[in-house]
Amino acid sequence: MKNDMNHIDQYVIFKLENEYYGITIDFVETIEKVSEITRLPNAPIYIKGVINLRGEVIPVIDLRIRFGMDTQEITDESRIIILSYEEMVVGILVDSSSEVLTINSEDIDNSNTLIDVSEEEHIKGIGKVNGRMIIILDVMKVLAEDA
Repeated sequence: MKNDMNHIDQYVIFKLENEYYGITIDFVETIEKVSEITRLPNAPIYIKGVINLRGEVIPVIDLRIRFGMDTQEITDESRIIILSYEEMVVGILVDSSSEVLTINSEDIDNSNTLIDVSEEEHIKGIGKVNGRMIIILDVMKVLAEDA
């Protein structure tokens, strides 16, 4: 029982604009520098295109567009985080990826009262680590909508 109360998870931390976001490391396959992205005709606007990663074609979601932010040029800091959920492998384009952090579940606040409903469906909570606020994303909800 004590174990449940103090559950510890590791999160891959990345940035969009000036905010830090976290994704549980369980879903992360690799973090890649941005290679050539091939645009797909008639794809939803937030689908940046596809990449060829070691012979596998992987769709890439531009999280900035997905979350209603302004688009930004790809820089040397930009990364594609390759996520795997069940049979699905998807890349998410982020401004930069900085580290892996361990966050205790007791340090994550539920977001229900903080965020409007449209954004809330992608957000699990707000983590607090060393004075930083990290928005914890619900990977299953982000990816499930793209299936």
